[in-house]
Amino acid sequence: MSVFSKTVFRESAAEIEKLPADGGREVAFVGRSNAGKSSTINALTGIGRLAFVSKQPGRTQLINLFEVTPGHRIVDLPGYGYAKVAKDIKRDWGILLERYLQERQELAALVVIMDIRHPLTPLDIRLIEWIAPRGLPLHIVLSKADKLTRQQQAQVVREVTAALAPLAPLPVSVQALSSPKRLGLDTLASAVAGFLGIEEKAPVSSSELRAARRPASAPVPKRPPRRA
Repeated sequence: MSVFSKTVFRESAAEIEKLPADGGREVAFVGRSNAGKSSTINALTGIGRLAFVSKQPGRTQLINLFEVTPGHRIVDLPGYGYAKVAKDIKRDWGILLERYLQERQELAALVVIMDIRHPLTPLDIRLIEWIAPRGLPLHIVLSKADKLTRQQQAQVVREVTAALAPLAPLPVSVQALSSPKRLGLDTLASAVAGFLGIEEKAPVSSSELRAARRPASAPVPKRPPRRA
């Protein structure tokens, strides 16, 4: 069982000052409003609707904290780039996002969600360049990978990796992911667990599952000794 399967919602905050200042570790998920950020969090934890999923982009307007284990959290940040959100709301959550990324001491790494069909938009690049000076590890998740073939997925991963290479020595990793197909979840879980400093259990193989389900065989009775 994954360590993320027991993740629980902890709290939401509209101000940085309302977040717990306990010296814990946080991995924040951020991306364009329609990139599949909430779906990725739900798939990682295996808990449906843990992070609210809406057909209307731009619904996440608060910082939402989910506790994996005590002192270790994943964070759902407000999405960016949705044009139809009211300007005053967009301004407020833009300031909230900016302050969290620049000031939050508990932030250990950033997971940036991008639609694999439209990666590295100008807003994505601006975000990455802006956060780069903090030197935090970045894990790029190319979501909705099931929309492309395996060959196309690999090509996009190579292209994004090459495009982000100039950010070195900033640690950057790139992967493809499909939440519905559960493609790439083991890679994501391993990365996030590493950033949080917790141990992610290795997935159980199909042969191990079959062995676990197989009923134990009854002991073979010993034959009585033969009489002379």
